[in-house]
Amino acid sequence: MKSLQRFGPLILIGLGLITAISMGWHKYLSFDVLAQQSAYLHDLVLTRPLVVIGAYVGIYILATTIALPGAIWITIAGGFLFGPLFGPVFGPIMATALASTSATIGATFLFMATQSALGGGLRARAGGLIDRLEKGFQENAFGYLLTLRLLPVAPFFGINLAAGFLGVPLRTFVLATAIGILPGCYVYASLGNGIEHLISQGQTPNLKIIYNPEVLGPLVGLALLALLPTAWKFIQARRKAA
Repeated sequence: MKSLQRFGPLILIGLGLITAISMGWHKYLSFDVLAQQSAYLHDLVLTRPLVVIGAYVGIYILATTIALPGAIWITIAGGFLFGPLFGPVFGPIMATALASTSATIGATFLFMATQSALGGGLRARAGGLIDRLEKGFQENAFGYLLTLRLLPVAPFFGINLAAGFLGVPLRTFVLATAIGILPGCYVYASLGNGIEHLISQGQTPNLKIIYNPEVLGPLVGLALLALLPTAWKFIQARRKAA
């Protein structure tokens, strides 16, 4: 019974991912589907906005929890959907708020399942390098995690799994995730807000927009600020050692 309680949530998430992929649900998260269904989706969001918002949040939470490939298209779809409803300015803001909240909730579910199954005793048995890695990470867990969320350097689901395994406190995980993904969500929601023009021109969106210097530069700056406490501790430790 204890093993079921410990590993059950992570097994359930794994089964959910296998089911979703075997059913081909991940194929709906694409530009082609969004382009084909654009008129229908616009109609739906204008006539049944609350239903669309509820479905959007639910789908996003589920997709993030089971680490379904292509979830970035849900953020883009948010900008596309809520632009006509809330306007060109507030549409991306609303989409960002819904996407970041949903992604944080889904990430937290995966994090907690991983922490339950792979944390604690398993880390203790691993010892050695894992102990040192855990200690180093937890000295400034918020700064490290915030940096990983800000910069597009690691898969979103991979960070969720690693944070759960390394025993990051729940509050730290939620706060760093909620703050760290906001800029990226806004970039892709804004991209989605203008996607109707791309559809009419027969073009596809540039998913690598976040690597453009004008976007990546500020993110790197924020990441460096997040790491300042760690750098200061390192300098202080070197001074004491000297």
